[in-house]
Amino acid sequence: QVELVESGGGSVQPGGSLRLSCEASMASFSVDCMGWFRQVPGKKREGIAWYDGRPSIADSVKGRFSISKDHGRKILYLQIFDLKPEDSGMYYCAVRPTPWCQTHDSSDFSYWGQGTQVTVSS
Repeated sequence: QVELVESGGGSVQPGGSLRLSCEASMASFSVDCMGWFRQVPGKKREGIAWYDGRPSIADSVKGRFSISKDHGRKILYLQIFDLKPEDSGMYYCAVRPTPWCQTHDSSDFSYWGQGTQVTVSS
């Protein structure tokens, strides 16, 4: 059973920063493909960042978002700088239990956390 618990969301002003965390339970944490996705009500879940030994960032947020893994603590991070109102949404951590992400589509990810809400407004 894979358990993912996100944290670190909140309400911030534009230009602020946040670091989201995803604590994972699986033994294969160090090798599995993991990703962050964002969902806004009424819209499809959007891929933001992925990690499969190397980081990949969606073009829409490149330069402001970064993804990393703490292998010892089994935590996946999403660091966000220069937050904008359009960054608001529920952020989900997900696992694709393969060594390589190959694709970044949400339908390819098998396990999901409950999400952490990010709200950016002045």
